[in-house]
Amino acid sequence: MNYKRINNITGWIVCFIACAVYLMTMEATGSLWDCGEFASSAYKLQTPHPPGAPLFVLIARLFMIPFSHNAALGANTMSALASGFTILFLFWSITHFAKKIVQKSGEELTGEKTFGIMAAGVVGALAYTFSDSFWYSAVESEVYALSSFFTAIVFWAILKWENAVTEEQKAGINGHFTSADRWLILIFYFMGLSIGVHLLNLLTIPAIVMIYYFKRYKVTNWGTFWAFVIGCVITGVVQKAVIQWTIKGAGNFDVLFVNDFGLPFFSGFAFFFVLLAVLIFWGIRVAKKKNWNFLRLGLWIFTFMLLGYSTYFTTLIRSNADTSIDMFNVDNPVSLVGYLAREQYGETPVLFGQDFTAEPIDSETEETYIKGKDKYEKNGRKINYVYADEDQHFFPRMWDASNDQGRHADFYASFAEITKNDKGEWDRKPTMGDNINFFMQYQVGWMYMRYFMWNFAGKQNDIQGTNPGNRRDGNWKFVDQKALPDTLKHNKANNTLFALPLILGILGLVFQFSKDRRDALVTGLLFFFTGFAIVVYLNMPGNQPRERDYAFVGSFYAFAIWIGLGVLFVKDQLSKLISKPLAGYAAAAVCTLAVPLLMASQEWDDHDRSNKTLARDLAINYLESCDKNAIVISYGDNDTYPLWYAQEVEGIRRDVRVINSSLLGTDWYINQLRYKVNDSDPIDVIWTKEQIEGPKRDAIISYPIAGVDPNQYMDLYTMMKDYAGSEDPLRQVPARGGGMLSVYPTKKVIIPVDVDLVRRNGTVNADDSVLTEIRFEIPKEKDQLNKGETAILNIIAANKWKRPIYFTSNGAGLGFDNYLRSDGLTSRLVPVVNTGVNRDWVYDKMMNKFVFGNCNKPGVYYDEENRRHLNSIRLAFAEAASNLADNGRKEEAKKLLHRCDSNMLQENFPYGMVSRNQLHDYFSIQFMEAAYKAGDFTLANKVFESLKKDLQQQITYYSNLSDGAQEALADDAKQADRFLKGIEQMKQQYTNPQPPVEQATPGKSTGTGTAPAKVADTPKKKS
Repeated sequence: MNYKRINNITGWIVCFIACAVYLMTMEATGSLWDCGEFASSAYKLQTPHPPGAPLFVLIARLFMIPFSHNAALGANTMSALASGFTILFLFWSITHFAKKIVQKSGEELTGEKTFGIMAAGVVGALAYTFSDSFWYSAVESEVYALSSFFTAIVFWAILKWENAVTEEQKAGINGHFTSADRWLILIFYFMGLSIGVHLLNLLTIPAIVMIYYFKRYKVTNWGTFWAFVIGCVITGVVQKAVIQWTIKGAGNFDVLFVNDFGLPFFSGFAFFFVLLAVLIFWGIRVAKKKNWNFLRLGLWIFTFMLLGYSTYFTTLIRSNADTSIDMFNVDNPVSLVGYLAREQYGETPVLFGQDFTAEPIDSETEETYIKGKDKYEKNGRKINYVYADEDQHFFPRMWDASNDQGRHADFYASFAEITKNDKGEWDRKPTMGDNINFFMQYQVGWMYMRYFMWNFAGKQNDIQGTNPGNRRDGNWKFVDQKALPDTLKHNKANNTLFALPLILGILGLVFQFSKDRRDALVTGLLFFFTGFAIVVYLNMPGNQPRERDYAFVGSFYAFAIWIGLGVLFVKDQLSKLISKPLAGYAAAAVCTLAVPLLMASQEWDDHDRSNKTLARDLAINYLESCDKNAIVISYGDNDTYPLWYAQEVEGIRRDVRVINSSLLGTDWYINQLRYKVNDSDPIDVIWTKEQIEGPKRDAIISYPIAGVDPNQYMDLYTMMKDYAGSEDPLRQVPARGGGMLSVYPTKKVIIPVDVDLVRRNGTVNADDSVLTEIRFEIPKEKDQLNKGETAILNIIAANKWKRPIYFTSNGAGLGFDNYLRSDGLTSRLVPVVNTGVNRDWVYDKMMNKFVFGNCNKPGVYYDEENRRHLNSIRLAFAEAASNLADNGRKEEAKKLLHRCDSNMLQENFPYGMVSRNQLHDYFSIQFMEAAYKAGDFTLANKVFESLKKDLQQQITYYSNLSDGAQEALADDAKQADRFLKGIEQMKQQYTNPQPPVEQATPGKSTGTGTAPAKVADTPKKKS
């Protein structure tokens, strides 16, 4: 067979292996994080969060059609196959570079050389197949697998263009816009399509420009430099001009046509693109006539990129259909501009800006249009804060002054050892050295190099790392750390690679650089722009809600090319000792065993999700905890997206209205509550659409109003409608920047109760002591309420006890926690004080409805985020059983505890286990105490022994760390010591109650520590 056939067949074999691996290990249903949202959006062609992914939605929907019984499998299959084909194009890219190194001066390829090239492709492609971060994305319905596919096919296509140009040059064909340049047009069409998935693909442009320069121009040092600059500029032009300015221009035309010409919505939008098409057609004709081939090529590239990008028209169409998931309400061209620009998440300074200690000295208000009834109205406002010149500088890395989502400012301050004085002011500003240090240590070292080393050196465990000084959590590793506690040592994500993939990749980099510096530069640019450049662009603050390694898989893709080329280096060195054919076979065998096979053997168990159903089952438990036609207010992605998935895709409990509190601060989301969704009735939010447009009532402040005694309780509905919702200037106060602010005149609140109604509709139980009104106080520290908090109060006030209202966490921090009763995984607002657990309801649901994500099946792996939600289920069983036991129902308590224990195998989910802030052990202590209370000493002792072993091993581990490493884990070490003493006291108390001792439950007076009953997700910015 000739080389081309061998290359094709081998590539397809590698592709088949990769596809098989991903299909075998993909998740059984929906997954956590954004997967539930994307699967739901695909199933009904809905609109996911900005900047959207319309092509992903369309393709995933096609894959769902054959999987009517489990549509999530269709989306997961799409990711698995897209990832498998990514490996195919990676293989062909590696063999392209390898062939150029091996085949010099046009000499004929021998069988021995061909084998070496194939070996390089196989090792490099399979190494990436089994890499940690890429494998993670390959088996779930997220955008990153399909995005990687487009990156791979685009990079492969430019190499095909290079081959085609070589053939043309051999035939004496030179110049621009030759037959080979059809590949360039195809490349930019793929790029346009990829925008409808994720923007990562655009970072291949500098490498593409460099290949074009090397092939079409005489290469000089300055020419190479300017080609690099042009590549960066083209990337920026595509990001701004093509993606944003075209849509912004179309939006401006629509405003003109609708407002000034009186034409329908979308008329100006359509005219803009018709005009653009005419101009492109005219430009191509002129370029062809005058033989301006470079312009002609550029116009064709621009045209096909826009054609690919046109998938966003479907976003406008589906948003106008008012689908259940309709993020940002993109029902008009003007909204599409903000959707693509990710305005919802604010702006991040990249090269110039302020530090977190800076206070704004002014604000600039940018009037923006929103869609009205018959025309666009300037009611939206975008506020940009202005900072003093001395507070701004080049390359700000410590910039986020907020503490509401992850305590970013506090993280910076701790990192740079900046403190506050008695007045609450920062004692100093970060220096440029502080910013550079944060960039190098945290953003590069912790948030990139750590992930890079996970993939190619080894991974210590799956506990999320939050601090570079923490030696225990989420680090990369070279060899086993034998002193680790067993639950970390035997953590399935403890993967020992001995840095062999890293070493082989470095050897491949050096080898390519020594043999072909131009190709090494191209690969290096791909590696840089999909790795370090993303670090600079994202400018990530500390305390991320999850690990962000998925953002850098393009960089790991480029490194896999060097891993493949490393095989040629090994062969080259071995050929000095043995014959060339034997050296080729030996290099292939050694490198295959040392890299892809080692990676597969180490990482299979922590990437196999084929039996895991936790995301769906978690959603079932939340939804089944709710009464009919309920409203449930959720907190964060993983308390929301699985519920959307269960309702939208699997049709589970569509009568429940799920409200994501993270989105309640936006007018469009509050307005969407006004219409029916699935089987859930509309919700009254008191205020009209006009009253919450744009920034209106983004905050209402606590302020006295004449004639209102702030020490008297006020009806909540009256307060929200007649005061906070009033347009009367006498019930508002002037704002500093102009305009008026809405107020609430008292923090003392009453919600009247229709006792007959709450007894009839099941809000309360027959034996409850029902209040005629509930009273609470908005916390003293809340001098203002944001739009999301007022929306919650409005929903409660307008509901008037007609529908059940639930929370997935302990209320909203608004003061009414004493009236929340546990109905399972949710807490229901009831007109009864300190009710604790709704015993009969909870017992029925937990015994008959709750499911456990297949945790009763041996060998199912649950990573840290999965374990966190399993802990929520375990804690709910513990609280319910404890309450039943306290009320003399010990047999029912035992049954609850045994159902939970039997469905959570110790090999999958042990009671004693290392975790951040010791929360895992804390929850298990609650479970152990419930078992003691129920009189089940066998189960209680089982939990005790697991906890004791883990805590003792942790204490030993901490004591053997160096002083610096001990300091980073000092709180965990103290907590472990307190917990160990606490469980021993607890066991003594229940097994030998004489003499009586004080109860030793963590969080009580024994001092064993405190922790929240449930841990809510931290809302995140999308990356």
